[in-house]
Amino acid sequence: MDETTGRDIAAHSPGLARRAEGFADQRLCVVPRPQVELALAAPVTRRLTVTDAGLFPHAEGHLRRRPHGASETIVLVCVGGAGVVTFGGDEYTLSPGASIAIPAGTPHEYRSSDRDPWTIWWLHVRGTDAAELTTPAGVSRLVRLRAADRVVALFDELLTLLERRISPAHLLAASGIAWNLLTRITVDSTLPAEGSPLERAMRYLETRIDGSIQVADLAALVDLSPSHLSALFRQATGGGPAAFHTSLKMGRARALLDATNLSIAEIAASVGYSDPLYFSRQFRRVHDVSPTAYRDQHKG
Repeated sequence: MDETTGRDIAAHSPGLARRAEGFADQRLCVVPRPQVELALAAPVTRRLTVTDAGLFPHAEGHLRRRPHGASETIVLVCVGGAGVVTFGGDEYTLSPGASIAIPAGTPHEYRSSDRDPWTIWWLHVRGTDAAELTTPAGVSRLVRLRAADRVVALFDELLTLLERRISPAHLLAASGIAWNLLTRITVDSTLPAEGSPLERAMRYLETRIDGSIQVADLAALVDLSPSHLSALFRQATGGGPAAFHTSLKMGRARALLDATNLSIAEIAASVGYSDPLYFSRQFRRVHDVSPTAYRDQHKG
């Protein structure tokens, strides 16, 4: 662990702004390195181990420069103020509701704004799954969080746990919390931004589960070409607009099969299929069973 206040800056970066003390109301937890190594050799925590975590409120003068990177993957979440993160030849502005992951071994620098110092929650992790959880392929490094309060609640739970005690059991629990936290961030990184053409198209399709729409008409609604919209859908969902619409229809059909006594024909009509046989073929293609067989399955 080598998160810094000005004390470290003075030692490593002469001439830069310095801070002699820590930050008021900061929280900080450093897992002893022998315990980290034991966790990385254990069956579950070897996949993801929390090595350090903290909260730096209104972190005036906070700067960290690691010319050779860190041995851990670093995750920063900003909840107030602003700062700049630089690595991989790019500079990112971190503002409230944003998160960024810095891969292990990557030279980097980050600093709080002089005019509006940031408040950040931060986390260092190691393990075989750390890279995939924090920087999945094709996902933007800078993530706008849909529900920053949920991520912050997980950070708080994690720090509270490790502040209480550090033991193999506590590190196992910390791994579970961190896994939840990181997957929430990753999911947010794959979702379309609110108000974007893709998000508006998806919302429109959600309101038209009982109908159909041509891709060209949908594209016109969000001011994109059909090819551009289809490319955005494929990038976000793995399939085109029609496949996404079908998945919504099948989701509604499953709910009706599970929770109502409606006939197959009635359910087909409610999700936009006038032909029950065609609906059944579509349902079987998605679920590998017929609607009737799905309804008869023992669930729960």
